[in-house]
Amino acid sequence: MGVFGILQIGEKMKKISINMLSNADKVAGQGVGSAYIELINLLKESEDFEVFINSRKKCDITHTHTVDPRYFFKMKQGASVCYVHFLPTTLDGSIKLPKIAFRVFKKYVTKFYNRAEHLVVVNPIFISDLVKFGIPRKKITYIPNYVSKEKFFKKKSDLRKKFKIPEKSFVVLGVGQIQTRKGVLDFVEVAKKMPEITFVWCGGFSFGKITDGYNELKKICDNPPENVIFTGIIEREKMNDVYNMADVLFMPSFNELFPMSILEAVNAEKPLVLRDLNLYHDILFDKYLVGKNVDDFITQIEKLKNNQKTYEKYSKLSKEISDFYSKEHVLKIWTDFYKKILEEKEAKTTKA
Repeated sequence: MGVFGILQIGEKMKKISINMLSNADKVAGQGVGSAYIELINLLKESEDFEVFINSRKKCDITHTHTVDPRYFFKMKQGASVCYVHFLPTTLDGSIKLPKIAFRVFKKYVTKFYNRAEHLVVVNPIFISDLVKFGIPRKKITYIPNYVSKEKFFKKKSDLRKKFKIPEKSFVVLGVGQIQTRKGVLDFVEVAKKMPEITFVWCGGFSFGKITDGYNELKKICDNPPENVIFTGIIEREKMNDVYNMADVLFMPSFNELFPMSILEAVNAEKPLVLRDLNLYHDILFDKYLVGKNVDDFITQIEKLKNNQKTYEKYSKLSKEISDFYSKEHVLKIWTDFYKKILEEKEAKTTKA
């Protein structure tokens, strides 16, 4: 008999208890924190789960979101899951550490991931990368990120007044930590060549001076071109107004997994201009404009600015992306996954 036959109480099923281990919300401006919060809110809407946060309670499932050393030994409590929000290789271009410290940290991350019974990736393209790090393929499951349509949606925003942006201006938005890998330098270079457009970067130095490229990027932030605004970190509760203030989301990142900012922007039906990265094809279905360099980005942004039909086409395609990542669809994936790993855990325990 499976675990759900054993747990049946009359006609009611015992809820699956999940202990979420995370400190992702302690550093502002991270997509990791956004993904963590969205998942918790999603699961709390289900009658199948009882969610605990950093609890000492013994739960059916322990789900780790950050590679905090404090969670290393707690992972073996119940069926263990680790959310892969980054790969050891994606640390390049994000933080700057001494080479020895970097190597040690990368090895630690790999060991941390290996300790979990199950890994969840937010982009299928990274499964093969994890296998290259010595992690068994059978441990890895792809489940996409999710963003609430109750919190991120199309609306009228009056936020342009706050940033002194004329209502008729065409506004191009970039979102994310200010890091080399996020393509901030290209973002600014495009802005310099398109002075008639307002460029807004929403995000800051979440990791302070150890951010890769900090000195160069800080100089630009302190003295940006006239048509570029760096807002700093904005609370997530206010980000829907930021997306609706803009006309386009422009993300020139060199390396990503599945940016929450993209899901937030498509909920507001904003067209996307993205760097040509393989990882986007399977998760965004080529429903966006793509560029490989500054000149390409300029061409794509001009298309959206100067051709209303093109703008409407890519706004509609963004809505199609948003519709695919619905609450019901993603919640079903998580529900099936949690039930499956709990069944597997019970089967192993029974055999032992």
